[in-house]
Amino acid sequence: MNDGPSTRLRLDIAYDGTDFAGWAAQAGRRTVAGVLEDALSTVFRTPLRLYGAGRTDSGVHADGQVAHVDVPTAALSFAYPRHPRPDQPEFLPLLRRLARFLPTDVRVRRITRAPAGFDARFAALRRHYRYRLTTAAHGADPLQARYITAWPRELDVAAMTAAAQPLLGLHDFAAFCRYRPGATTIRELQRLDWHRDGDLVSADVSADAFCWSMVRSLVGALLAVGEGRRTAQWCAELLTESKRSSAFAAAPAHGLTLVGVDYPPDDELIARTAVTRELRDPADLADGSAGTGCC
Repeated sequence: MNDGPSTRLRLDIAYDGTDFAGWAAQAGRRTVAGVLEDALSTVFRTPLRLYGAGRTDSGVHADGQVAHVDVPTAALSFAYPRHPRPDQPEFLPLLRRLARFLPTDVRVRRITRAPAGFDARFAALRRHYRYRLTTAAHGADPLQARYITAWPRELDVAAMTAAAQPLLGLHDFAAFCRYRPGATTIRELQRLDWHRDGDLVSADVSADAFCWSMVRSLVGALLAVGEGRRTAQWCAELLTESKRSSAFAAAPAHGLTLVGVDYPPDDELIARTAVTRELRDPADLADGSAGTGCC
């Protein structure tokens, strides 16, 4: 997009996904990346493109999204005030300027120079999501209704916990993913824990990467188990299917939040990126290969 040397910046981001058509920039639609790219391009006076760790769906929130942007080094001076203070973080003035340009439903919380080899998407080790719902008779409280799904039926959390166990590990999650041409559905699901705190039921879900709608689909299938409509064995058998299952519905988007992304130490970033770019193959399921194609 720009000629000449550039400087890569890491951005830590939070947003309320309610009024966004997802993360990825789309012509004619309001998206998180689109809004951020507009603000960054205005500040640096040149078109810029942002790359995120997770391409969240429409309506999904984030409290721990990570992205990177390559800024032409010649334009980097626009990030600094005329009279910089030596005692403040380098990009604090940039954070403040972005806060003025951005709408209130998206915030850049932190900006740093990215270490060599950092790629927000391909260098990530894993992503962490949390899904929250309430079984309260009155539904979700007004101040939480944008982030917590109201569920009208009681749930057996112990049954959902048991049904989640066979899903852990390296599997083909085709039954839980919306089709995307050329994308792999082989993922390593590392965590799927359910918790209850009174009427609040939540799931913590972690994997090396997720395919399209995978988290919401996993939650939707397990909710069917929690309601007693399906068995744990049925949930495990979904792993044998070769395409998206129509036997259950994905959970509503607004209950889902991207809460964090893990990266290796700086000296392992380049190696991690190389591994991640290797598209997974069904043969990986037999040999336990850790390679992954992303998102």
